[in-house]
Amino acid sequence: MSSQRDGWPENVGIVAIEVYFPAQYVDQKELEKFDGASTGKYTIGLGQEKMGFCSDNEDVNSLCLTVVQRLMERNGISYSDIGRLEVGTETILDKSKSVKTVLMQLFESCGNTNIEGIDTTNACYGGTSALFNAVNWIESSYWDGRKALVVAGDIAVYASGNARCTGGAGAIAMLIGDDAPLVFERGCRATHMQHVYDFYKPNMDSEYPVVDGKLSIQCYLHALDKCYDIISHKLESAEIKTGSSLLDCADAFVFHSPFCKLVQKSVARIMFNDFLQDPHPEQRQIFTGLDAFRELNLEDTYFNKQVETAFMTVSRTEFIKKTEPSLLLAKQIGNMYTPSVYGGLVSFLIR
Repeated sequence: MSSQRDGWPENVGIVAIEVYFPAQYVDQKELEKFDGASTGKYTIGLGQEKMGFCSDNEDVNSLCLTVVQRLMERNGISYSDIGRLEVGTETILDKSKSVKTVLMQLFESCGNTNIEGIDTTNACYGGTSALFNAVNWIESSYWDGRKALVVAGDIAVYASGNARCTGGAGAIAMLIGDDAPLVFERGCRATHMQHVYDFYKPNMDSEYPVVDGKLSIQCYLHALDKCYDIISHKLESAEIKTGSSLLDCADAFVFHSPFCKLVQKSVARIMFNDFLQDPHPEQRQIFTGLDAFRELNLEDTYFNKQVETAFMTVSRTEFIKKTEPSLLLAKQIGNMYTPSVYGGLVSFLIR
């Protein structure tokens, strides 16, 4: 039975979640040696320990098929109970045939072909967009009471070079419905979308992306700044955020993880935003000695080492408590692209 009040299904969110990643991995210490990189470049500098990769008998379709089957079987869910199937991926095997259509094989035995949804391709944001689409469907007039299934899966591989060590592979499946134990706060989400050539795949004959690493980090932090501003206002309107600090208003912060050190820097970035937004930073002991950064422009600080070091230091306690537990899978598997942030969620939940 579905729960509704005033026309809205109640407590829409994640009912169940499953993760799958390949068994093969490369130790990052060994990769440092193989690449001739300095000791600690990948392990200390990037915060990575291992990097998962697929053998020749796995692809994005098999990753997604496996994670969906495990989710359904382990939670005793009938395939006939699914009304929407959304896939987020940027790993393309066919320029027309979607991963969603491949997954429909799992529904054949119960005869359920009345399932909405498609693949969403938008770099790493595709998994989140698929999740939002599923939530929107359940909260719409088209919802028929069935559950939605969101699948995010990718194989991240790079050509030889600086980005090679930031690969990985995996898939996440999430069952979305009402009366969920992990609920999405209605109206409290923020999006920043911008056209930039920091990461793209123009060559259809190659699975390797073209990457501008420095620009990509700048885009990541810029998007974080923009979303900080938007979500702060929304949380204030919902009376969830009552002070000047975003870090203080939540028990956990989970990030997309191209590499783990960038996640730690992101917590520091939120602390920096909190500092700039605080009308009376001198009243918080944690900000003692940081007055020199008060007049800085956010846009000019993406690669300011003094700012980075200072706020990584003052935010360390918050990082250890609220974010570091979410990096378990990211450290061991690497960047999974679309499932990355949800691998962080799984990691935090099982900590």
